[in-house]
Amino acid sequence: MGTKQLLLKGLWTVVTAGILLSVNSCSSTQPYRKTPDGVVVTLNKRQKGAHLLRLQVINDHIIRVTASPTNSFSAPPSLMISLRKQPPGQWTLQQKGDHVLLRTSSLTADVALKSGQIQFMDTTGRILLTEARAGGRTFVPDTVEGVPSYKISQVFDNLHHDALYGLGENQLGLTNLRGKDILLAQHNSEAFVPFFVSSGNYGVLWDNNSITRFGDPGSYEPLDSLRLFNKNQQPGGLTATYLPDLRSNPDPVIREEKKIDYAYLNTLKNFPPGFSLAPPSTVEWQGYIASPYSGTQRFMLYAGGYIQLWIDGKLLADKWRQCWNPAETLVEVPMERNKRYSIRVKWIPDGDQSFISLKWKKPLPASEKDKISLASEMGPSVDYYFIAGKNIDSVISGYRALTGKAPIMPLWAYGFWQSREHYDSAKEILDIVREFRQRKIPLDNIVQDWFYWKKDQWGSQEFDSTRYPDPKGMIDSLHDFYHTHFMLSVWPKFYVGSKPFKKFWDKGWLYKKNVVDSQKDWVGYVSTFYDAFNPDARGAFWDLVNRKLFSLGVDAWWLDATEPDILSNTTLKEKKQLMDPTALGPSAETFNAYPLENARAFYTGQRKAKPHQRVFILTRSAFAGSQRYAASTWSGDIGATWQDMKNQIATGISFSISGIPYWTMDIGGFATESRYQHPDARDLAEWREQMTRWYQFGAFCPLFRAHGQAPYREIFNVAPENSDAYQSMLYYDRLRYRLMPYIYSLAGETYLKDYTIMRGLVMDFESDSVARNLTDEYLFGPDLLINPVYTYKARTRPVYLPSPAGWYNLYNGKYFQGGQTISADAPYAHMPVFVKAGAILPFGPALQYTGQEPADTITLYVYQGKDGQFNLYEDEGVNYNYEKGDYTIIPLSYNDQNKTLTIGKRKGNFQGMLQHRVFRIKWIGPEKPEALDFFSAADETIPYNGKKTTVKMK
Repeated sequence: MGTKQLLLKGLWTVVTAGILLSVNSCSSTQPYRKTPDGVVVTLNKRQKGAHLLRLQVINDHIIRVTASPTNSFSAPPSLMISLRKQPPGQWTLQQKGDHVLLRTSSLTADVALKSGQIQFMDTTGRILLTEARAGGRTFVPDTVEGVPSYKISQVFDNLHHDALYGLGENQLGLTNLRGKDILLAQHNSEAFVPFFVSSGNYGVLWDNNSITRFGDPGSYEPLDSLRLFNKNQQPGGLTATYLPDLRSNPDPVIREEKKIDYAYLNTLKNFPPGFSLAPPSTVEWQGYIASPYSGTQRFMLYAGGYIQLWIDGKLLADKWRQCWNPAETLVEVPMERNKRYSIRVKWIPDGDQSFISLKWKKPLPASEKDKISLASEMGPSVDYYFIAGKNIDSVISGYRALTGKAPIMPLWAYGFWQSREHYDSAKEILDIVREFRQRKIPLDNIVQDWFYWKKDQWGSQEFDSTRYPDPKGMIDSLHDFYHTHFMLSVWPKFYVGSKPFKKFWDKGWLYKKNVVDSQKDWVGYVSTFYDAFNPDARGAFWDLVNRKLFSLGVDAWWLDATEPDILSNTTLKEKKQLMDPTALGPSAETFNAYPLENARAFYTGQRKAKPHQRVFILTRSAFAGSQRYAASTWSGDIGATWQDMKNQIATGISFSISGIPYWTMDIGGFATESRYQHPDARDLAEWREQMTRWYQFGAFCPLFRAHGQAPYREIFNVAPENSDAYQSMLYYDRLRYRLMPYIYSLAGETYLKDYTIMRGLVMDFESDSVARNLTDEYLFGPDLLINPVYTYKARTRPVYLPSPAGWYNLYNGKYFQGGQTISADAPYAHMPVFVKAGAILPFGPALQYTGQEPADTITLYVYQGKDGQFNLYEDEGVNYNYEKGDYTIIPLSYNDQNKTLTIGKRKGNFQGMLQHRVFRIKWIGPEKPEALDFFSAADETIPYNGKKTTVKMK
């Protein structure tokens, strides 16, 4: 028996659900014991032996809570936590009756000694969050892969009805998660982080790596958990009508079905024999449903292909999704108990592997809406960190104090990247970059997606020499001649016949089940993934990548399928089996942390190989702590639809509030409908407009990146040069580069002060109840309000301007009062962008790439109406000297009463910094609107040599 099994064997104690726990070193007569960093409480009520509850002061605003169902704390070292042990600072412990109070300068944890319930309070005694008294913490004994453990849960009471945000990416279009269900299980296009933040300025980091459900812990049930009736209102099931390709099989198949449950590979056999999953085959389910409960019923539709859902005659879902990567749609419907409602589901599958399911969950009682539940599949203990803050930014700062700071990406990474699925040769890559340069379209990074290897050599980490005869020469040309960086796709995947496979297999570094099952991927070969939880495997994987790829001059890493997606469209049970066992034990215990450990291999490996070159990683999945490994995340293989575009706004907001600041998406969406691949004039017009609108949105994301399947996503392949689409995309690309002083300063703020670049409105307008729930607008930095247009042919869109700020139209300078919704102009060429009063926006020179020239002339647009400030940050842009303090900050401040701009004394220095520069000042006010025009004359021109200077508006 291994060390881990021995540790976990001691956990096998039957525990009554809902009882809170404490420490074995305490005697049965002493209810608690003070420790060097907190307190341990012992609870013996109705239990055999001691049970432990431990509170540890991390700092004045973070307290760790650990509860064990046994008489010891035996959890393995945390994967997500990177905090170095340090003195906890000043704190006190006081007993008051049957309670013990642990106090810091910022919060108090009140522990009930009899029940173990914990309440967290601010310095005024106001309760921020409390553990539920009844059923607040549960441990259910379980055995996983022969290892004894527990299913665990913790329930809190949201006493103040706070809005809740975070938990990583969801594709449901949600930002405020209060009263919602989220299953935290890594999946293509859903990267989960077990950290939520409250509008009440606190957060909880749940230190558990297993699959976890947030919200109602119950699962969605098959449709026959409702009463079902066919289309003739006879009880039993829905009427399913299968219409095959009538050219080959004219006879429909009609049968009664109690479930719509074709969600996985192993369920496709349940379709009628001979039914084709390729269009124009169609299925319709019709009938009636009745619920045994009154209230808002929750339906989860999971489908690929074309799908429509009507309930009670109302069209509630109408969408397309690529067949091989279905997505969820949440539908909520008020219904009365036992009343029949008509239901109709129409589905047109769109490929040989198409999936659909419709499940139901009973209404959430009003009393449960403000329960916050976290239920995990496996763990030796409940382990979480409560973080109190003055605002959401400070709560996120607490998350990063625990899990690691977000490094500054290389300067070039904030420019534009071009990608597609995929470039097929070195010549094609060089030709594409040459076209960008000839057309003077700004570009900093070209991306090589998968399949640059020989067809049967996935995992070899070698270029196919017939298509890439000199990969180093190609990369050198990109660097030296085209001033372009090169990002490369690397999967944690090995084909059985690839050159490194035998070594990794013999060492036990590969997951075995997929190979034993001889399961082929979509290319036609058997594959498996390496065990990223094994430090030796991580080291060997990086060594392979270093020798074969990094040595060629690769600048950055695109880590694909890092969920890990060993086999798509199979059940969660089988996904866990496919990665069993890991070096740390059952995969169930570590399932969600794979992308964290895979990114770790690259970050630690590259920093050792080239300590002075900034690491940059783009990964499809993420976990708590990913940011410390220079890992940014994109939202996976989303569909190229207007609805998917809209959902990305909420997805980016949610992910950013989850503490990981660098997020991006496939501009245009990854997978396209067939009508876009060979479009007629009407479809081509829609495709171009969709790409244009998505590009406008993408220019104001932390990272700016176009990618997708056919049609090609390069500007010049989307539309001709004289078109509105081309000119709009070019405008926003150039605007992104003009904004580089602003964007890179936000990157500096993110590292130095744990800032968040893509900001839900609640972060800056917490008292504005309207802003709290918006899902389709956000702040880019402190000053730019971004309002993507996600409706075809829309030329206006409603925009809520948060209160109490005033706002200026970015393009014409027109002023608006905050606290109102306006109909904002949204012509084809522009999406609505507003600038907050008090903003000092720095714009740099026109660039073709970030390193083309220094920002020796910066235009400062000063928006009057409120005091404002901005810190202009600069460093060397390529190395880690900023970690040693080698950077500069020029503080900018505006006093609205005196109409005075102060350019402060430069702080700090770094090698090669500009000693002298020019600031051009443009004053914008309610009575002085002015268009955004970088070629117009400045109101003031100020030479600057690092000394403080003031400028008063004339």
